[in-house]
Amino acid sequence: MLRGRILWLVSVFIFGLFISGLTAIPLLQETNWLANLAGDNDRSVSGEWLMRVHNALFQTQSQYPFLFYGTDWLAFGHFVIAIAFIGAWREPVRNRWLFDFGLIACVLVIPYALVFGWMREIPLWWQLIDCSFGIFGTFPLWLCRKWTRELEQGVKSQSV
Repeated sequence: MLRGRILWLVSVFIFGLFISGLTAIPLLQETNWLANLAGDNDRSVSGEWLMRVHNALFQTQSQYPFLFYGTDWLAFGHFVIAIAFIGAWREPVRNRWLFDFGLIACVLVIPYALVFGWMREIPLWWQLIDCSFGIFGTFPLWLCRKWTRELEQGVKSQSV
């Protein structure tokens, strides 16, 4: 039961990393889709920001397509981290250090997003969305860490 909950949450975490990585590749197509969804009359703060981002990506694609190579590597990083968590999925007690690693990474998302978001003139509301990935990532990892310790204690008490 406890192991099943750990496996389920680690699977969700791996899936989230994988999907997050996938979204870092087709940026121009994604913003085009969102811009079409929002429509030309969206004058909200988020609508204007979306159009600004889309226009910048369009211009970058036409003049400097090699810059997208950086987000390709960002995606790769997400995929590699997801692969690393397969170790925690297969043997959570033996690889419980991955939960600590993940929690540290999630905590570091917040200052990273705020500092570099400020430096790159990203609107605060978007920086907070980026921070939310770190915040939401801590919940499954913290539970997995807690449950893995309980699982380990149960294994130790059975062997005594």
